[in-house]
Amino acid sequence: MLNQIKKSLILSGHKTSVALEEDFWTALDSIAKNKNTSVDSIIQKIDKYERKGSLASALRVFILNFFIEMKKWWIIVRKNSK
Repeated sequence: MLNQIKKSLILSGHKTSVALEEDFWTALDSIAKNKNTSVDSIIQKIDKYERKGSLASALRVFILNFFIEMKKWWIIVRKNSK
């Protein structure tokens, strides 16, 4: 678990923690700002609706998918602006 930052939170009324690399925490913070919500709120939704394995893995997949979708959106915007 080198270079990982562990954060504690409460999910479904239970205290837990999740460890992610700093870059993933930074990405989650950026996503939260983009969506006008909190990192904790995003994590709670992922835990409730999208989690299929470990929470850390689910968060990494969510972040990856978010940025893949953003890239697709930018490609469409650039294509339509020409």
